[in-house]
Amino acid sequence: MTWVVDLQNVSVRRGEKNIVDDVSWQVADGERWVVLGRNGAGKTTLLQIAAARMHPTSGTAEVLGSRLGRVDVFELRPRIGLASAALAERIPAGELVSDVVLTAAYAVTGRWREAYEDLDQGRAADLLAAFGVDHLAGRRFGTLSEGERKRVQIARSLMTDPELLLLDEPAAGLDLGGREELVGALAELAAYPRSPVLVLVTHHVEEIPPGFTHVMLMKEGRIHMAGPVDDVLTDENLSAAFDLPLEVTRTGDRWSARAAQKDVPRGGHSG
Repeated sequence: MTWVVDLQNVSVRRGEKNIVDDVSWQVADGERWVVLGRNGAGKTTLLQIAAARMHPTSGTAEVLGSRLGRVDVFELRPRIGLASAALAERIPAGELVSDVVLTAAYAVTGRWREAYEDLDQGRAADLLAAFGVDHLAGRRFGTLSEGERKRVQIARSLMTDPELLLLDEPAAGLDLGGREELVGALAELAAYPRSPVLVLVTHHVEEIPPGFTHVMLMKEGRIHMAGPVDDVLTDENLSAAFDLPLEVTRTGDRWSARAAQKDVPRGGHSG
């Protein structure tokens, strides 16, 4: 099988610490992955490797059949859609929303002297419409709400019709309404047969969209557990990954987690 992502014994070392430590992970065509873990677990670093924006210190990383270190990453990156806070910070606040999406065709942020065809203009408009933000096309990116920015970023990440789409905490900073709208949009994307392979990084099981097939739990730079959603999202696995007794609940096609309730003795009193 040709894997979309194939990491073998990958580590990323910074100083005396391995941020990612001996990770082996494979993602197949048609899969939709969620990567969960505490702050500092290595999730974002792992996504940067999968996005061909960081090379591992050791181990091998193949993305879309090309091994990092042996491929021109500037040819590989347009095949990979990425939405992340780090990328959003590079988008000029004064950039028109339409251009935020359009410039992804050249894998740049900030329109300069590039020439775009009518086909590119049409695709950017269609993507903005697909995520319900086409009415913002003439607005400046810096004037948008956090929820509007997230939708524009995801539209941008799809501009090149990527084979792999990586979303790093797309619901971070959203209120409940904004989160639910985004989860709904990602569920539609996951259900569409022609969508790219999806990998979503989050801290919260409540943000897992319906239709996602696999989960990886990370802890201290390592994979704690990985596999089909129903197999991995258990009280025991999630509690171990977050170092906290947790109860996991599934309602329909959505998940939630909360701290396990301690038994309170009945009767008696303190005196």
